[in-house]
Amino acid sequence: GVSFTGAQLRRNESSSFSSFLSCCVFYSPSSSGVWSAQALEMSVGKIPFLQAVNGSTVMLPCTYSSCIGIKNLYFNWQFNDNGTMQKVCESTIASEEVEPNVNVLRERVEFVGKNHHNNISILLWNITFEDGGQYTCFGRNPKEKDKNHSAIFTLIVVDELRVVDNTLTIMIASAVGGAIALLMGFMLLKNFTLFVISKLEEKNKECLVTSSGIDNTENGLSGSKADSKPTPKKK
Repeated sequence: GVSFTGAQLRRNESSSFSSFLSCCVFYSPSSSGVWSAQALEMSVGKIPFLQAVNGSTVMLPCTYSSCIGIKNLYFNWQFNDNGTMQKVCESTIASEEVEPNVNVLRERVEFVGKNHHNNISILLWNITFEDGGQYTCFGRNPKEKDKNHSAIFTLIVVDELRVVDNTLTIMIASAVGGAIALLMGFMLLKNFTLFVISKLEEKNKECLVTSSGIDNTENGLSGSKADSKPTPKKK
């Protein structure tokens, strides 16, 4: 047999417990005062609603997940008919990736998930206004001491899909774009004007320096012909 030291056992237990913590989410203590973990989760996606046209075919999405796996997972779809929950379909899944034999209890319903990648979605054919409302995807996992979870998906049936009027958005975007273009044009004109003024100032400075040199020569200042002394007369 294989033997382990006390330190090895402690490390293995610690590793397993850490993996369990990273996988399962702990909830408040149960009535017995013992912490319990509900790993089973049903999900209908990030957008839990759909708007569809009367007479079309739609899919109601649902997947399940469990960090410790499933065994004989029971699931069903239910429709909220004015406060009365009516079963749409139900089945039991023996284990992961095993396609269940689904009992469909409502017309124009097809099970399309096939349990591939934990998918238990259903399809509604030729929907009517009476099909609009809330659908609940429910699951219960005996492997987790019959822990259960559910998720709600809302179907909205309309005559026709409305086209979003983007006129106001386009007008606002055009106004903002025009303002930005005007501001950029003003900044370019300002920079060009400052550049021209700086060049003119440099030219004026050059003219002043040249003019000052000419005036000094004419007034007989240092460096001009007026500074030269007359030739002394011979005695």
